[in-house]
Amino acid sequence: MLRWKDILYYAKYGNPEPPRHVNKTEAEWQAQLTLAQYAVLRQRGTEPPYRNAYCRSYEPGVYACAGCGSLLFDSATKYYAMSGWPSFTQPVAKNALRYAFDERHHMQRMEVCCNVCGGHLGHVFADGPEPSGLRYCMNSVSLVRQ
Repeated sequence: MLRWKDILYYAKYGNPEPPRHVNKTEAEWQAQLTLAQYAVLRQRGTEPPYRNAYCRSYEPGVYACAGCGSLLFDSATKYYAMSGWPSFTQPVAKNALRYAFDERHHMQRMEVCCNVCGGHLGHVFADGPEPSGLRYCMNSVSLVRQ
């Protein structure tokens, strides 16, 4: 189980090696993704809170990266965090995600990206429920439920 100290370690010293790499040109990403997906996954945008596909959706399944299809989260770790975006307590694997310090918009946050294609997914915070204490706050548009 990942904890906040693990996230800080990965962001500072290096993320786990992904199971594979997906590299595409920006033109290839634009051709593959919708405008909303491209804005979030490739330009580090954020979708509006509460008006997104998975904020209040709790069907069983797994969530994959909308860019490359890599498995990221299991619905068993999803919970209602009242943040306006889908929230999870753990990724499906320690090497599924990449972490980086994010100081944009005059805030200090921990950015979460797909470790396979580098697509921006959202942020992780240390205010989640026990036992991990993590809240992965993800953009619905960056995910696909399978």
